Amino acid sequence: MAMPRILQRQPANRSLVSHCTHHHIAVFLLTFFSYSLLHASRKTFSNVKVSISSQWTPSYLNTTALELQPYELWNSSHLFPNAEDATLFLGTLDTIFLFSYAVGLFVSGIVGDRLNLRWVLSFGMCSSALVEFAFGTLTEWLHFYNKWFYCCLWVVNGLLQSTGWPCVVAIMGNWFGKAGRGFVFGLWSACASVGNILGAFLASCVLQYGYEYAFLVTASVQFAGGIIVFFGLLISPKEVGLPELGDEQDGSAEEDANKPLISNNEEDEDDQNYSIQAPDTINQPKPIGFFQACCLPGVLLYSLAYACLKLVNYSFFFWLPFYLSNNFGWKEAEADQLSIWYDVGGIIGGTIQGLISDMLQKRAPVLVISLLLAVGSLFGYSRSPNSKPINAFIMAITGFFIGGPSNMISSAISADLGRQELVKGNSEALATVTGIVDGTGSIGAAVGQYLVSLIQDNLGWMWVFYFFILMTSSTILFISPLLVREIRLLLHERHLRMRTG
Repeated sequence: MAMPRILQRQPANRSLVSHCTHHHIAVFLLTFFSYSLLHASRKTFSNVKVSISSQWTPSYLNTTALELQPYELWNSSHLFPNAEDATLFLGTLDTIFLFSYAVGLFVSGIVGDRLNLRWVLSFGMCSSALVEFAFGTLTEWLHFYNKWFYCCLWVVNGLLQSTGWPCVVAIMGNWFGKAGRGFVFGLWSACASVGNILGAFLASCVLQYGYEYAFLVTASVQFAGGIIVFFGLLISPKEVGLPELGDEQDGSAEEDANKPLISNNEEDEDDQNYSIQAPDTINQPKPIGFFQACCLPGVLLYSLAYACLKLVNYSFFFWLPFYLSNNFGWKEAEADQLSIWYDVGGIIGGTIQGLISDMLQKRAPVLVISLLLAVGSLFGYSRSPNSKPINAFIMAITGFFIGGPSNMISSAISADLGRQELVKGNSEALATVTGIVDGTGSIGAAVGQYLVSLIQDNLGWMWVFYFFILMTSSTILFISPLLVREIRLLLHERHLRMRTG
């Protein structure tokens, strides 16, 4: 009688260490920091919203305007009659960016699976840096203020930035198998939070000279990172003569290490006829189609769940510094620095929850428990007193329970979905599936940013947090069918262990 697969997983986890080379470390770091730089440039915009709003508002309605530009420029250059209209337009820009970002993700995933991932990633980083320089720095230096020009630039920026995530997840999926994927991807997915911290730090350091210098610094660093990626990143092990994940046939441990957690058959735990693609296949499999990827088990449910969750996560990303300044009256630079604690919580949450999901060999139960606790943390944070230490502590807890699941779905779970049995380890599905999950999430986030500005303007910040609680509960609802299936699998595995024990 063959040993059940659940009892074979411990050797598979040890294979993670034995197969790690300096190439794996280099890929981990390059993909990590390339996406960190992309996120740092996005964070710059959210960190300087107060300064931009002041710049776009007439000085007689704005007490900070005279600190930024001479008085005589206001009558000719201001865009909006009051700060409320300026804030609403900033929310509109967030929505425009995320909608174009979402559309770009669906396209970039397909393009990434058909072109060289390194070229696509490098092109997106460098081109996006140039657009951000034009948006935030060049227009200010030339004193050129035009709403339609800003909108067009932000559409282009969203499309270019969308090349990042599908490419880096696909490259990581090419290098790291299922063994320890939850922990590895949980740690690696902190790249977004590290980028937020880096963006907040860079912006707060130069904001005193004008918001245009915050865009200048982050765009310059991002452009340099794109050049490094073009010359230094390896997209798959075969580029240096190492076996690809689907080609490793050294034993059952390695075979199981590359088998995804997502499965179409609940009885596959004791299926002794499981086999992976033959290593002597001559023709490489064709890239999976968009609609084929949508029909893979779990893709649509996780995509809809991520749409609700990313709405909440990105609302904190875009609006947290503005909320702290607007609601508590704290200085913009102080609010920027304090908002870092949300990302710190997300980093810790993604890593710990990924490790726990590896131990359980199931993702959904960990996600649901974290999201249930996130509802309580959101309610608590909405009532945070005007105290920076208390606010930072509750903010970190909220980031732990919201940012952690968000990181898991967008990275480890996307990689699981892209390496299902139905695609037989075909790496050509990774970028497409990642683009679908993240693209759907970005559509939800795009709608959310406009709703946040409307709710805040008409009902106040407390109702914004009630909206976040509703969206977090909706995330749990979409994951619940997967939770039921994975609990049944856990019970089935327990029954197998009792039978063989």
